[in-house]
Amino acid sequence: MIARPRIAAAERERLLAELVEGRLPDERGRFGPFGGRFVPETLMPALQRIEEGARRLLGDPGFRSELEGELRAWVGRPTPLTPARRLGEAWGCDLWLKREDLAHTGAHKINNALGQALIARHVGARRVVAETGAGQHGVAAAAACARVGLPCRVYMGAVDVERQAPNVDRMERLGAEVVPVRTGDATLRAAIDEALRDWVSDPEETYYLLGSAVGPHPYPWLVRELQAVIGREARDQMLREAGRLPDAAVACVGGGSNAIGLFHPFLGDRDVDLVGVEAGGRSEGLGAHAATVVRGTPGVLHGSYSLLLQTEEGQVVETHSISAGLDYPGVGPEHALLAAIGRVTYVTATDEEALEALEACCRHEGIVPALESAHALAGARRLAGARPGAVLLVGLSGRGDKDLPALARRRRGGEG
Repeated sequence: MIARPRIAAAERERLLAELVEGRLPDERGRFGPFGGRFVPETLMPALQRIEEGARRLLGDPGFRSELEGELRAWVGRPTPLTPARRLGEAWGCDLWLKREDLAHTGAHKINNALGQALIARHVGARRVVAETGAGQHGVAAAAACARVGLPCRVYMGAVDVERQAPNVDRMERLGAEVVPVRTGDATLRAAIDEALRDWVSDPEETYYLLGSAVGPHPYPWLVRELQAVIGREARDQMLREAGRLPDAAVACVGGGSNAIGLFHPFLGDRDVDLVGVEAGGRSEGLGAHAATVVRGTPGVLHGSYSLLLQTEEGQVVETHSISAGLDYPGVGPEHALLAAIGRVTYVTATDEEALEALEACCRHEGIVPALESAHALAGARRLAGARPGAVLLVGLSGRGDKDLPALARRRRGGEG
């Protein structure tokens, strides 16, 4: 068995303080024992250029003004905080939804895609490559590249092309070239592999627009910085509209971009419990779920040292989730650290629990959440059962229009 790093209590407090103060990742791209940059030498100069460009631009008032103006006028930020009164009453809690489903393109992915597309243009890239699982990041990358005037190629696993057909059509209408990947498990992991191969072939002219808080440094840091707008807005909105901070904030976790965006601004609020909900799939057996933090072990995947789903021999395994966006055998290194120091609790929700939560949200609130977000709702439902009357904030990371064909197939008796 590959053992997880053990962190002493005093060290946990030091690492949490450094996270809150923005001193992690360190100069090596490390979040404590996790993170780093494990890539071929040919990619090191490109990663260093991205980090230097991103740090310079994100610290530049002119660039920040351009980004914030686009987030406001084109993305539609701030997104609303909605009291979910009927669903909260049914579950026995005071429930609030942070509505990333109402952002342009229908998910939180646009926050990161727009920021990185602007960075790509400013650092002189000629083209963008991206990967996608559920298609939400692919649509966001296609839209952002159209907005800033850069050609975009999106790699997508053939399995996901089949189950997320509406998003494939949207990407192509937005001008992106969608490349189905039939190698490996033909899902998000294989799509990332192909995007990296493309980038390696031309790292000077190509910008890799990575969609989650995974991969080699600086991506986990950069994606967190661009997604933390979710948590900053939600924290301010809870204080203004609910009159207090929540007892707990809940988000789904695949690679972890939506969750780290919601959680990071709350890390210093010790009275706010943070709960990440992973895909419990069909069962606890290896290959039947995508619960990387709950059941994974340490290793290197896609350029970063984090937690993975792998065999005892170190072979990364295929995963399963009804949700394409959570169907990934790794997780961002900051999540691995947050689990190790105990600041975030990670749990699972099965396919069936997610479907039940999705139906309840539809019927009680008139909102069709994405299957990814439905996992967070399932986690909130369980939390409400354990803590009746609690004030719960749920990150509704995306809307479920893309999932309707799969849900219809499942209703007819197919796998979905």
